[in-house]
Amino acid sequence: MPMSIHSSEHLNLKNLINDAKTTYEIPTSAFEGERIKKGLRNSDGTGVIAGVTGIGLVHGYVIDEGEKTPIDGKLYYRGYDVEKIVEYYANSPRFGYEECSYLLLMGKLPTEVELAHFDEILNFYRRLPSRFAEDVILKAPARNIMSKIAASVLALASFDDRADDCSFENVLMQSISLIARVPIIAAMAYAVKRHKFYNESLTLHFPRAGYSTSENFLRIARPDKMFTPDEAMLLDLCLILHAEHGGGNNSTFTCRVLSSTGTDSYCAIAAALGSLKGPKHGGANIKVIEMLDDLKANVRDYNDEEEIAAYLKKIINKEAYDKSGLIYGMGHAVYTKSDPRAIILKQYAQKMAKERGFDNDFKILQTIERLSPALLAARTSANAKAASQICANIDMYSGTVFRMLDIPSDMFTPLFAISRVSGWCAHRLEEIVTSKKIIRPGYKSYGDINEYIPLEERK
Repeated sequence: MPMSIHSSEHLNLKNLINDAKTTYEIPTSAFEGERIKKGLRNSDGTGVIAGVTGIGLVHGYVIDEGEKTPIDGKLYYRGYDVEKIVEYYANSPRFGYEECSYLLLMGKLPTEVELAHFDEILNFYRRLPSRFAEDVILKAPARNIMSKIAASVLALASFDDRADDCSFENVLMQSISLIARVPIIAAMAYAVKRHKFYNESLTLHFPRAGYSTSENFLRIARPDKMFTPDEAMLLDLCLILHAEHGGGNNSTFTCRVLSSTGTDSYCAIAAALGSLKGPKHGGANIKVIEMLDDLKANVRDYNDEEEIAAYLKKIINKEAYDKSGLIYGMGHAVYTKSDPRAIILKQYAQKMAKERGFDNDFKILQTIERLSPALLAARTSANAKAASQICANIDMYSGTVFRMLDIPSDMFTPLFAISRVSGWCAHRLEEIVTSKKIIRPGYKSYGDINEYIPLEERK
């Protein structure tokens, strides 16, 4: 078995690491001037415009007289209000994620015949290639499911004899196959992880024809294959809300950056998965759950808002939880007054929260949502205007919803990824069709110009 990179203590790497670390330090002053926009953000918090998209619209403010003015957040898929889409499915016995995927990829709502054909294609691709589960998923279990999904997506290229064909037709079919297969890969990867690292029995289930994405995920992820219709419908709602969020979010932009180079679909989606894995992006819902658990361990009365506020102040002052100073689940790059996804998720999850004993958790999260803006504004010596531009995002509630569905925390971010594959693929197709230039921003160089010194003369 190959030796781990962490099995090399005898090499005495401490000095090497310390010397390397100092090389990468750049003073803050070096970022001043030159119109450098760290994080590709303008000074008023708005994003640097890098392109145009017709796929998703994230609307959270308007610019009035040169000032950013908060408004209630709105999210549109191909011009359709997500709130209206969800409202339709809440009053319908049908699942909606597949239709949203069709809408994002094809740019229009499908007819009954078109949706049935799309479902047929998804059913076909949900069956992984021959021996893929044995050779790719079983043989190299990973502690982090996101890493395993990314590796498996790259491995799919070996089973595609047209992997490098970047024609629109081929990329569209690859996209549909990835939307179908990533949920299966994620669920199987977790089953293998349970066996390898938690010493549980290994049971691999196969997808069932006619099941939706959420139903097949629950069927494969659970050892007994059992789930209720309400569980599948709530998970379907989560998938709809996470499917797309404009071209500027980190993982989608990553997918577009790679697509602009002409690379294949598997590399582009694997890179997006790597981006989403980060705790500042898709991993934030796990941090909210950890923060909530820490609050419950340190606050005696969950109904005492003053005690909760005191705890939140400790977080802000880097005295509690992970000492980062961040209240996870609060704030967004675009949304100011509200994140429509958070509002929708709260609305439709309340019933199950009461039924499954998560009512207190929801109440605590709502208290955090209500108290945090003013506390965060006070930290920055800002005023009510600043407080009005900080809202809860979907991560505030999604982790608790997944927990209600008996989904372990190490599957929270993979579920986000399962959903977002449809948005990533739509943006990849749009990048291929509309942009003929490689994405390549500039960087200001820092440091001195040096003369080369022969080895024997170096000290």
